[in-house]
Amino acid sequence: MTSFTLTDSLFSTPAMQAIFSDHACLQRMLDVESALARAQAAHGLVPASAAQVIAACCDASRMPADEIRVAAGRAGNLAIPLVRALTALVATEDEQAARYVHWGATSQDIIDTGLVLQIRAAFNELDAGIRACGAALATLAVRHRDTPQIGRTWMQHALPITFGLKAAGWLDGMTRHRQRLVQLRPRVFALQLGGAAGTLASLQDQGLAVSETMADLLDLQLPDLPWHGQRDRIAEAAVFCGMLCGSLGKIARDISLLSQTEVAELAEPSAPGRGNSSTMPHKRNPVGCAIALAAANRAPGLVSSVLAGMAGENERALGGWQAEWDVLPTLFSLTAASLQQVSEVLANLEVDAARMQQNLGMTDGLVMAEAVALALGQQLGKQAAHHLVEQACRVAVNEGRSLQQVLAADAIVQQHLDDVALARLFNPANYLGQAGRYVERALAAWLREA
Repeated sequence: MTSFTLTDSLFSTPAMQAIFSDHACLQRMLDVESALARAQAAHGLVPASAAQVIAACCDASRMPADEIRVAAGRAGNLAIPLVRALTALVATEDEQAARYVHWGATSQDIIDTGLVLQIRAAFNELDAGIRACGAALATLAVRHRDTPQIGRTWMQHALPITFGLKAAGWLDGMTRHRQRLVQLRPRVFALQLGGAAGTLASLQDQGLAVSETMADLLDLQLPDLPWHGQRDRIAEAAVFCGMLCGSLGKIARDISLLSQTEVAELAEPSAPGRGNSSTMPHKRNPVGCAIALAAANRAPGLVSSVLAGMAGENERALGGWQAEWDVLPTLFSLTAASLQQVSEVLANLEVDAARMQQNLGMTDGLVMAEAVALALGQQLGKQAAHHLVEQACRVAVNEGRSLQQVLAADAIVQQHLDDVALARLFNPANYLGQAGRYVERALAAWLREA
């Protein structure tokens, strides 16, 4: 991880920084060493007195962090110098107990299980963030269930929707992310204890018993077998972060597009010092969206590093596994920052319903062409009606008239649709389909996951 910290407030959160701090990293590995000794003592492999001393010494504040940091560069991982430091500390209190430090385990057991403990804490943080984000989205969906807005496809005006439907779409994504968190916890939160090559031969016939006790002590799942060479558990955690960053990026992209001066339907909340320009006093930049979009931009590359590392060599990978150590803290930090920023934006998002109504009329009725074509199609047939309305659209654009005016003057249209019927068809509120019901379904799904 980089020592550059000036942008931490942009691309991380205090809670995630604490979870992946140097101190926390060492402490989680020491938690594993403590559980290992206590589990072995429970099955007679280590004297109970030795396990007690080892567990008491598993305190990161008593470790020479700077020395471990330097030594890791020579050793190839953090566990080797950490075990050396722990052994030396235990020896100062009980020389006999020092003989049993790290008994039968290998570096990857400690690093992987320590990482799983960090990921568990990180997932708890993300879960809280998803809940906050979803709560803000649910409020927007309820409040704007029936607020008409133009839907946009290929960056062009399409058909009327509601802003509540747009918010419900964002919310539905958060619902699925909450479901994914529940589903992947048993797979990711699993003990790794395999010894040098995954057989736990070092613990003789007590390997599985020790593993089961150790898993209970750490409140982790006991896997069917050691997974040190199979990185799908870690990859799934990384992919989850990437997907969540993508969903948050989608929200940020939509909000930023709808915040453009020419559109002006939405705006990030204003506050002193927020979104200012260093030179243009009038600017109000969507800074929360920018951070979420930056995270969405960076996350795929980080996820791909973890995925690439899955194709490791035999029983212990060379390079791929090691790449996880720096990538995962960055990925979790970006995800947490994105969640925080988007949640804050949504909680106080400024919605201009009047501007949405104004933009609906920007094309002088062209966006209601489908509604008219379908109504005419019942009498003329789909293709004939489509052709008639398409020609009317061209006339309206070329002559600078509204589509309703052009159609009202068409003799064929008048045979089937009088002025009252046309007026009804050109009211966007009458062509919202199932938008309201979809909002209700999205809200119900979110509440089921509460």
